[in-house]
Amino acid sequence: MFSQVILCALALSPLAAAHGKVAVITGDLGGNGTALGIKGAVVAGAGDNSKTEIDTTVFWSQKITTDGDIGYTEGGSGNNQLTDLVQSMALSGSTLPQVSSGGSVSGTFHIVTTDGAGPLEALIDTSASGKWSNASTATVSTQVPGNNGNIAAPTQRSLWARTMVKLGITKRAANVNEDYPFAVEIPAGTSCTGTISGQSNLCLVKVSNNNPAGPFGGVFAVQMGSSAATTTRVKRSAKFIQI
Repeated sequence: MFSQVILCALALSPLAAAHGKVAVITGDLGGNGTALGIKGAVVAGAGDNSKTEIDTTVFWSQKITTDGDIGYTEGGSGNNQLTDLVQSMALSGSTLPQVSSGGSVSGTFHIVTTDGAGPLEALIDTSASGKWSNASTATVSTQVPGNNGNIAAPTQRSLWARTMVKLGITKRAANVNEDYPFAVEIPAGTSCTGTISGQSNLCLVKVSNNNPAGPFGGVFAVQMGSSAATTTRVKRSAKFIQI
């Protein structure tokens, strides 16, 4: 009898998708950014999934190297576009995250709901074209907590509550609304060559939790720090020595 009750509960439990998103990014040389498709503070942090998930990137494929997969958002924006960089910069400022070869990019990963957690995988596309099959695998040096993309909601972190979730009696995709730091290393020797909407020297970084309900994560642009300032300093130093 008990097993029949459990089976009925499982059958009736909603299989709602859940979400996690890249909300804030900073390069090791400065600058700021957000993932493509992010809408900012107009999106609720806590509440019904239909209100909190609307700007979260959902990838089409669990295979992170799928070419052209920069994801889509469910809140009416549809497929993310590289030109969404313009809207991203409108939110975060005119200076994109500036990175160095061998440096890093760090930020905030917002876990919206319980299937939108870590761990994350990362790729760096030096052409900034979404050609992920040619991208370099990057190390996520500061990782987001989670197990196969899942994390218990704050109200589900007791043993009894977690058991109810596992049995399917409690709704799985509950609101989490928590921020966690993450960081991705820029491999030494990286040269960013892409151009999007007038911004040059760009790489695209893709982070994904590869959860089968999604996957969830984000794609964001970083800019290789200009060598102009360094060149100027070197010339000035050389001139000083000559004097």
